[in-house]
Amino acid sequence: MKLNKLATVQMGYSFRSRLETSGGGAVAVIQMKDLSDDHTVSCDDLARIDMAGVKEHHLAQEGDLVFRSRGSLATAAILLEDPGKAVVSAPLLRIRITKSDLIVPEYLNWYIQQRDAQVFLTSRAKGTVQKMISKHTLEEMEIMLPSLEQQRFIVELAHLSDREQFLLHRLSTKREQYMSAILLRIAKGETN
Repeated sequence: MKLNKLATVQMGYSFRSRLETSGGGAVAVIQMKDLSDDHTVSCDDLARIDMAGVKEHHLAQEGDLVFRSRGSLATAAILLEDPGKAVVSAPLLRIRITKSDLIVPEYLNWYIQQRDAQVFLTSRAKGTVQKMISKHTLEEMEIMLPSLEQQRFIVELAHLSDREQFLLHRLSTKREQYMSAILLRIAKGETN
């Protein structure tokens, strides 16, 4: 099923000038720098601005996906927490699920990172120096829809696989540090 039958895609808010941050600003701004490597949106350090008259349809909410429409990575990140009063800045796109009886946001977030979706997106990217995925292209992407139960299972299994990779990397780093320490002791003649 095409994405536009499951969700709405909205362009990020386009600021007319450079973003002027204000520590006590009433509105937070989700920018490219807030998209984490684990495909989540980090709300820990969102820029804050004074922005009068922000309309409700511009506000992001928990469960929304934020999509990188420009650059070498055509990936998404999910808002796992309520960002409060926050807007997504252009050139990012906000994806909001409208058919929660057919798809869960975490599954869509996972699916966008997969090979089939990436092939579709990169084959339709425009531009020579900086690639861009249009809102229309994203809306036309076909999404495979297993049952909601299977979607949740896929998301859980993918999360466990990511966790395993993280732990294996950490174990490898610790092993390397341990071996370096032992070899250094041997080199210094400190062995028993």
